[in-house]
Amino acid sequence: MSEQKQLFKVTIDNITVEVEPGTTILNAARKIGGEVAPPAMCYYSKLKDSGGKCRTCLVEVAQGSAADPRPMPKLVASCRTTVMDGMVVKNITSDRVIDARKGVVEFLLINHPLDCPVCDQAGECHLQDLSYEHGAGASRYEFKRRTFEKHNLGPYIQLHMTRCILCYRCVYTADQVSGERRHGILSRGDHAEIATYIEKSLDNDFIGNVIDVCPVGALTDKTFRFKNRVWFTKPVDAHCSCDKCSGNVQLWMRGDEVLRVTARKDEWGEVKEWICNTCRFERKKVSDWVIEGPSKIDRHSVISQGHYVGVQKPHETVAKVTGRKPKLLMNIKNVSEVNQVDLSELKGPATSDVFKQIKKEN
Repeated sequence: MSEQKQLFKVTIDNITVEVEPGTTILNAARKIGGEVAPPAMCYYSKLKDSGGKCRTCLVEVAQGSAADPRPMPKLVASCRTTVMDGMVVKNITSDRVIDARKGVVEFLLINHPLDCPVCDQAGECHLQDLSYEHGAGASRYEFKRRTFEKHNLGPYIQLHMTRCILCYRCVYTADQVSGERRHGILSRGDHAEIATYIEKSLDNDFIGNVIDVCPVGALTDKTFRFKNRVWFTKPVDAHCSCDKCSGNVQLWMRGDEVLRVTARKDEWGEVKEWICNTCRFERKKVSDWVIEGPSKIDRHSVISQGHYVGVQKPHETVAKVTGRKPKLLMNIKNVSEVNQVDLSELKGPATSDVFKQIKKEN
């Protein structure tokens, strides 16, 4: 008979769970789920050596283990601290943790620009969620904010370094997933930035995954920039036969148009399967995909506000109340020149200058 694996019992916010030795506190809390799991801006379970940089996952260890019940004097990063048998951890039940998390969020927002109204990451930004839960109403920072010049990373990826929080996720992704890293952290201290040393473009087959792992709007899709808001789109699961990746993706559609293609993500916002650049940037037609159905939105997000799965449509009562059938409204597409343009066919942002040029050509 095979020997049974030894499991450690760890109590997080008064909930006990059994995990294998070597498991981090963060992954043990994720096994419980819900608000017990600390937020993570830099840790990524599929990227080796990630974590330990943003400090948003700080927790209080009230009891080190059953053998040594002494508490740890300082808050620890749950993504870097492994559990011990009998450990007792406090997350949302600790006033120290809540106060420290508010301080960490304030530091992350010191140099972060207030451009959520024009940022393509708005609506699915982890920093937005974190600032909503732990951020202050106003900033105490009175000095000039850190800004950077824009770097050209190629035809598909847009870098806004001013929004970056230096989580290193994109660096690890390029190094471990694509196997061809051309960008990294340049300079030190307040001048540290993500960039390529001699303005090289990021063009290997899997480099587009850096967009999906970025927790803020520092790395965005140029083919989707300024075309739509994510909460106006409908996410659906789809697949295709691809010789480079699994072909399992998530399409973001507006009507019959495919505006964006991303990898599928789990409830923690992490990519399930990496996808190639061909699927992400070049296959923007419905005919390129086999639609499986609406995506299940696990993560709390504004995207789910108009996303109804398994809900029955109520019966129409207008005809019964008025005694006649309702008149059909005019289709604005028949009279609007702007709406007759397919946004998915535009190669760049959907700005007024682009529509003026299309009108001149027609």
